[in-house]
Amino acid sequence: MLERLSALARGLVFAAGLGAGMLSAAHAADAVRVNLAWLPQGSTGGILVAQAKGYYKAAGLDVTVMRGYGGQRTVNEVDAGLFEFGYGDPVSVTLNRAHGGHTVMVGAINTRWPGAICYVERPGFKVTSLKDLTGMTLGGGGASAVQNIVPAWLKQNGMAPDAIKLVRLDPAVINTALLQKRIDLSECWEGASLAVQEAFAQRAGQKLGKVFYRDFGLDMMGSGIVTTDRYIAQHPDVVKRFVEATYRGYAFMRDQPKAAADAIVAQQPLLDRAILQQQIAETNSLISDEPDKHKLGWLRPERINGTIDFLSRAFDLRGKVKPADLYTNRFVE
Repeated sequence: MLERLSALARGLVFAAGLGAGMLSAAHAADAVRVNLAWLPQGSTGGILVAQAKGYYKAAGLDVTVMRGYGGQRTVNEVDAGLFEFGYGDPVSVTLNRAHGGHTVMVGAINTRWPGAICYVERPGFKVTSLKDLTGMTLGGGGASAVQNIVPAWLKQNGMAPDAIKLVRLDPAVINTALLQKRIDLSECWEGASLAVQEAFAQRAGQKLGKVFYRDFGLDMMGSGIVTTDRYIAQHPDVVKRFVEATYRGYAFMRDQPKAAADAIVAQQPLLDRAILQQQIAETNSLISDEPDKHKLGWLRPERINGTIDFLSRAFDLRGKVKPADLYTNRFVE
């Protein structure tokens, strides 16, 4: 009788332990919030694919993906703890740190600066040098990096900082302002607004021309995955799993762009597939310029150095931010 009771007790203990283990496993996923910096689009497609294909879930992460309202705001919201991760650019991270923030890039998505200046092509007008843009008006978002980058970039190219007149606009009206000729030039971004502007121009029977900053001496790092120093210190394993799952999404997008678009549109049915596919192609071309040397996400130290050097001049930072403050490659090595 005692033996039967003892066996029953052992069984109950085992069952209780098994139940507790199952309960623990069911709640083991780490909750993570991600800010896309703007609406869902090709530049953040790897995040969307990782969510759609279950890569985050497989990594033990419960990820909530949310739209953002611009790069600077996104980075500051990550710094404030409203999000664990965000899609952020080195300009926003540098400014955040210059003002006492703690954000840091943990992976590259655009290994080269994706920015460009767009214009509507017309007979007799061809851009062969930056001097061809002298006296024109350039529309950019009120909080856009172009407001500071363009003057420093012009000066770097031997031109007056105000050779191009900068106009602050609501990002929502930039596309139409260009086509309606209320501005001569507009900011545009590969993997994002460039494809949208080209689609708008085509529908209006016009053709878009573009001037890439990088073709005229701006060798800067582009956007990537941003978190904070303190979150890395407190949750290094979560950062590692999130970064690995995210680049698994970008690898899928690179290897199977059509299937990636299908997966994204299935979750974001309001997206224009043609625009999304162009954004994906542009992002794929930017995500690695040394694929035989490094894994996806590698942030090139020499390009980071050049980025800080340029931004120090553009924003008069006076050494407040060092290259090592801006990034870490520990999660993409």
